[in-house]
Amino acid sequence: MLQDAAAKFEAVEPAKPVLRQDALDQAILRARKALLAKKDPGGWWCFEFEADVTIPAEYIMLLHFLGKPELELEQRICRYIRRIQGEDGSWPLYPDGEGNLSCTVKAYYALKLAGADVNDPAMARARAWIRAHGGAERVNMFTRIALALFGQIPYGALPALPAEVILLPLWFPFNMYNIATWSRTVIAPLLILLAKKPVAANPYKIGVSELFNQNPADVAYFRPKNWLDRAFGWLDSALHAIEPHIPARLRQRSIDAALAFTLERLNGEDGLNGIFPAMANALMAMHTLGFPDDDPSKAVCRKSLDRLLHDRGEEVYCQPCLSPTWDTSIAVHALLEAGAELAEVKDALDWLATKQIDAPGDWRKRAPGLVSGGWAFQFNNPCYPDLDDTAMVASALDRANKIAGAYDAARDADLRRADAWIMGMQGSSGGFAAYDKDNNKEYLNRIPFADHGAMLDPDCVDVSARCLGYLAQRGYKSDHPALARTIAYIKKEQEPDGSWYGRWGVNYIYGVWSALIALNMAGVAPDEDCVRRAVRWLKQVQNQDGGFGETTDDYIYHRYAPAGKSVPSQTAWALMALSAAGEARSESARRAAAWLVDNQREGGLWRDDIYTGTGFPRMFYLQYHGYQAYFPLLALARWRNLDVSGAPAPQFAI
Repeated sequence: MLQDAAAKFEAVEPAKPVLRQDALDQAILRARKALLAKKDPGGWWCFEFEADVTIPAEYIMLLHFLGKPELELEQRICRYIRRIQGEDGSWPLYPDGEGNLSCTVKAYYALKLAGADVNDPAMARARAWIRAHGGAERVNMFTRIALALFGQIPYGALPALPAEVILLPLWFPFNMYNIATWSRTVIAPLLILLAKKPVAANPYKIGVSELFNQNPADVAYFRPKNWLDRAFGWLDSALHAIEPHIPARLRQRSIDAALAFTLERLNGEDGLNGIFPAMANALMAMHTLGFPDDDPSKAVCRKSLDRLLHDRGEEVYCQPCLSPTWDTSIAVHALLEAGAELAEVKDALDWLATKQIDAPGDWRKRAPGLVSGGWAFQFNNPCYPDLDDTAMVASALDRANKIAGAYDAARDADLRRADAWIMGMQGSSGGFAAYDKDNNKEYLNRIPFADHGAMLDPDCVDVSARCLGYLAQRGYKSDHPALARTIAYIKKEQEPDGSWYGRWGVNYIYGVWSALIALNMAGVAPDEDCVRRAVRWLKQVQNQDGGFGETTDDYIYHRYAPAGKSVPSQTAWALMALSAAGEARSESARRAAAWLVDNQREGGLWRDDIYTGTGFPRMFYLQYHGYQAYFPLLALARWRNLDVSGAPAPQFAI
């Protein structure tokens, strides 16, 4: 595919772009003003954070599980759901993607719960598509659980996940701390639901039997491919046989432990781990256990879910979580790169500084004794800081200190805590994961419950690069043991074609940007082989119009998949990658900059037409609406600064 794409791009000699200095300066000034205008009076930025149809659909299903439908709100959510339906009747994981069976079943059920007529053309098209693609009995595990909660399939048609797993010790092959934070916080309240086996209130008694081609109890939910799969299949059958005989006292102790785990991490109005699936499971678990609506824990959990709703007037949709720390830290970097005065972002810097986490979180299980010093993605999430946000925020604070030229003892002490926390979270591979240390027991992605393949949080290049770049910015040298191991890890992970895989952004362009920025900061020379190979790859995949664009399909094919058009955020990443590799004055960089200037929108920002964020590869993708606001500004300002100054590479870790 890459060769075909390259041939297409090279078929016509691209015209050299004309990029006047005044046009570049004006584009940067307009973007700077537009980005500043979007800052909240509290000092932060928090852009829309959009996923696929499942989260809005699940919000409607949640209301009906609780027996508390909200008709006007549901109709506005349904307008959003209907608008993003594909022409073939399905709903995809991302705009213009292929239809996804689980997404489509949830969207159909949500529309029907909200009052849609089954003979409505949109419903008829969806129903026909579902049945033609295997029927609702073929949906993924989390959709099967949703259908079981509504009595549409028997609980026995789900994999065994007994509540007693909450009690398993750290040394046991499966325990709550061997799985990723997102899995942990989703599963803990889910254990209560699977133990109690509630049936949704479903006040209108709406079902979706018309979506099934056969009895779901007769359909195997787990298809073994090798001996390990077969072993887990036998274990699953054994657990199903054993579960009815688990002593009542042990079962109650397990439910109590799962509830305690959930309530201890409930996180106020910011919600359990700040993510919709965990919050929704927590609310359903409390409801199932008989918590009254005015119980403080249940009430605040409901409020945390409602905070995720984004109101567009005629439409409403539910976001998977909120992203203020990530948005604010990158916006600060972009504005400072674009020449903003420190006074213009002082409130943002002060806000970020207050969000450093002092309390130990779940990460402490694998890093005992390590002092806390990280930041979380959301407004508040003290149990779950992440390495990516920590490196991004700390580099912004360190950058401001360097610009100010004055020593701030208190700020430096905070940054030293961040340094120590990052280094203490380094994995045995030399890399870094998002939330946990050495969360890499691959066999756990093979259990019947884990058909989404996202039970773990292994080390990845993009987070490792962010940590490496930040530590280098702080002044640690490449021969420091932590940095040397990370450099070796990043080099080892380079793909044969010269690119790097991007775990949290789409995909190889994101990985190359992350890696080249970090390697430059760590002193890897532009003429080193790993850098030259990455530059050659970037130039090979550049579009004829000068921009760059990559689709999420490459997570399926495990190779670069061109989007067929240029995308602002991805073009910005590529431009920054070229700039970090000593290529700021190359024709490729100039063409990318010209494309960004030419495609700036009237309001001063840009628009990504495709999703460029990754939740779980092949399963869940994201549109960070902030990416189209701050990354093009950052890239253009960086390129202008390097081109004008003649400096070989950037001085900061983004």
